[in-house]
Amino acid sequence: MSEPKPKHIFNTLKMTGLGSRIRSFFAEGFFQNRIVFWLSILSLAANLVDWVILKIFIKPVDFPIILHYNVYFGVDKLGDWNKVFLLPSLGLVLLLTNLFLSRHFYRQKERIASHLLLMATLMLQLSLIVASVSIIIINY
Repeated sequence: MSEPKPKHIFNTLKMTGLGSRIRSFFAEGFFQNRIVFWLSILSLAANLVDWVILKIFIKPVDFPIILHYNVYFGVDKLGDWNKVFLLPSLGLVLLLTNLFLSRHFYRQKERIASHLLLMATLMLQLSLIVASVSIIIINY
């Protein structure tokens, strides 16, 4: 005899460990905390804004563009147009890393450490937006 087939994809996810882990990540009290929720949403929104402004203003070109400008030394880094997307990529990696670390601290009853880590993540995302805007301004 064969094993019964699941009727729906969510039933398949319930049987696997991945589905239950994803569900438990969002179901526990971590995202129920308003501070955690809003800091996470604002950090994610800031990262999304960073991606969007770079996509709108940086167009594919055949020549190198300015990737870094220093007041003291002037232009010190040139590169391909797609290298500017390293900023929001790094921001996304740091956002996810800090989110998991913050969740760990929250579960260990270190709520202040969790909130500070999420606040630092938001400040980092805003700093990356400033860096992206300055790259846009210096190139156009």
